[in-house]
Amino acid sequence: MSIIEMNKNTKFLNLREKDPFLERERQRYENPLPSREWVIDILEQEGVPLKMGALAQKLSISNDEYEFFERRIKAMARDGQVLINRRGAVCVADKLALVKCRIEAHRDGFGFAVPLTPIGEGDFVLYERQMRGLMHGDIVTVRPGGVDRRGRREGQVLDIVERAQKQVVGRYYIERGVAILDPEDQRLTQSIILEPASLTEMNPQSGQVVVAEIVSYPDAHRPAVAKLIEVLGDYADSGMEIEIAVRKHQLPYIFSEACMQAAENIPDHVQAKDWDEDRVDLRDLPLVTIDGETARDFDDAVYAEKIGRNYRLVVAIADVSHYVRPDDAIDKDAQERATSVYFPRRVIPMLPERLSNGICSLNPDVERLCMVCDMVVTYAGNIKEYKFYPAVMRSKARLTYTQVWEWLEKGGDYPHKQQIETLYKLFKILQKKRHQRGAVEFESLETQMIFDDNGKIERIVPVVRNDAHKLIEECMLAANVCAAEFLLKNKHTALFRNHLGPTPEKLATLREQLGLLGLHLGGGDNPSPKDYAKLAEQFSSRPDSELLQVMMLRSMQQAVYEPDNKGHFGLAYEAYTHFTSPIRRYPDLTVHRAIKAVLKHKKYTPKSWQALGVHTSFCERRADDASRDVENWLKTYYMRDKVGEVFGGRISGMANFGIFVTLDDIHIEGMVHISDLGEDYFNFRPEIMAIEGERSGVRFGMGDRVVVKVARADLDTSKIDLTLISGGEKSNKRGKKPSDKAAKSAKGNHSHNHAAAKDKTKGKGKSSEVKHGGKSAAKAKHRGKKKH
Repeated sequence: MSIIEMNKNTKFLNLREKDPFLERERQRYENPLPSREWVIDILEQEGVPLKMGALAQKLSISNDEYEFFERRIKAMARDGQVLINRRGAVCVADKLALVKCRIEAHRDGFGFAVPLTPIGEGDFVLYERQMRGLMHGDIVTVRPGGVDRRGRREGQVLDIVERAQKQVVGRYYIERGVAILDPEDQRLTQSIILEPASLTEMNPQSGQVVVAEIVSYPDAHRPAVAKLIEVLGDYADSGMEIEIAVRKHQLPYIFSEACMQAAENIPDHVQAKDWDEDRVDLRDLPLVTIDGETARDFDDAVYAEKIGRNYRLVVAIADVSHYVRPDDAIDKDAQERATSVYFPRRVIPMLPERLSNGICSLNPDVERLCMVCDMVVTYAGNIKEYKFYPAVMRSKARLTYTQVWEWLEKGGDYPHKQQIETLYKLFKILQKKRHQRGAVEFESLETQMIFDDNGKIERIVPVVRNDAHKLIEECMLAANVCAAEFLLKNKHTALFRNHLGPTPEKLATLREQLGLLGLHLGGGDNPSPKDYAKLAEQFSSRPDSELLQVMMLRSMQQAVYEPDNKGHFGLAYEAYTHFTSPIRRYPDLTVHRAIKAVLKHKKYTPKSWQALGVHTSFCERRADDASRDVENWLKTYYMRDKVGEVFGGRISGMANFGIFVTLDDIHIEGMVHISDLGEDYFNFRPEIMAIEGERSGVRFGMGDRVVVKVARADLDTSKIDLTLISGGEKSNKRGKKPSDKAAKSAKGNHSHNHAAAKDKTKGKGKSSEVKHGGKSAAKAKHRGKKKH
């Protein structure tokens, strides 16, 4: 029966006329359809799911309208308002208590459904059979179930709302006469069949890296099918690791034509029309930039002077918001990227180079527009007063951390002496205040790869953070705190940088682990940052300090961008936001817009602050993962020439399958499998952070010295295998076997990190948070500034 024939048996527009939102829809559309609210109301009145045709009949949808009506229902399904079940019937989502989630697949076949809007109840575990037909990143609707024997929430995936994987990068092979793509992303656990027609045109060679576009997605019985669209080349080609990471993590790396055209239309110098009555002239103020040697974009400049017992601190930040307006072509690309991504030897910028390295970069001796946080800091380190305003500046020097620190160490006469010494005195005051506040200090070793002219790693060196780095960091923190306070005081919504402390479950796990190791965290059920800081002091000189630091980090929650202020636990701030890097972080750009709106007694309102927070937080993690992949691959490639060589090292991690050893001088980590530790049965003792032989009593503990030989450097997995030459100590006293409860606690329950050992196999096992300091860790590799 056609829709028209069905309508002959109904009173025309009967239910549609009763739509309480009909007038609103008429203002939006010339021929309005039933409103979303009314569709949901009708479904609730029915009390049972309705087929699309039956629902259309009830709402008197004509043949001409049916296609548009179907689009509206599908849009409602994408937004989680309704569910179209497997029988094609439309259900009210609220009736089913559905949760919209993103799939996080694990390379071992299982996965987790992570709610897009966290409500504190945790993720849903999905077993291997439930993962069939799903792919990493898919957006799904889940019906909550019970709890499994390990205490994890179970759920049933009812519908795939949106597929995340459109294109897949991987290796091309022929298996039993069938062309397949073996994905680089190990979370895509199933091989993908390639269409024969697409192979003929491009003629890839077996083992080459290719990109394919998915034509049909997998289901419970069939694999995905894709057509070949690009042959990238051989796996070991120079720069291939970045090409793979960009595509594997779906990083936007090509600016749209509209964006590039808009960038070309932006002038390369400040023009007279850029001045308005509110813009302050700071061209004579001796502002300077202090960055790393290889930095090309300078988004912050600083100035300090003594005023009686207090100090004036001026932090000037590039005024990107003057050139990038909401929803223009550049803004759309910037929002999609959300952050710049830093790789060794290559950067994927958030903004076109004409802006990031040109008109928005605070280069020396040229006029630049900026947004200023002008503060008065007391001798005790308190910010007495501050103000924000747009300005024009002219940087007096482009200085480097190394240069400034050498001047401060050596003393004597040097350029900008008074300015730098005043900044340094102020830094000491702010640093003392940081310690009093109880901010948690995490100092982890960062490394930098030095390349030769042929693009090959020459050596890997530690990045030493000196007081010049920390000086800029403290200035940036002060400006960020003022920005958060300013927006809260003026009741303007913005993206705050929230970092919460431990959940009760994570806190209980941490306390039990610490107790077994003879350590104590104060604060009872609600420890403060000061309690964490005191704990860090307890183990700072222990050989297992790095692992203990990771345990502390894992007990806290990830830092995220959210429109509701919840404070920053790690930095011990009641409110914190990102103001200081609008060239490379989209949240900072929105903070600038919000501050300008307040100054002009207006409001800045994107489509959804909540959605923007989720998106920018996701993009930040995606960029971190991509950078880590490239760094691990490059280190593995570097170690291929070292196979057979012997190194001293220190045990930096362990799991039930072996020990991780960080090699001396080159700061690269490899693994000795538990079966290679000696002629004995070795067992992982998590409660004492050791691996111990059953009969010999030989024990390997965190921080112990060992001598190892490089056995293998596997580029496919970015893993380095080591064999033990010597090491391990005979324990004087045989330890007790851990209780089941202690062992379970030490291994840790499922959290957003999902598995501790998984992180260790990917690198140093460091959490992606807490991100402290003035700037991102990714950029720190270029500029020496820390992430917060």
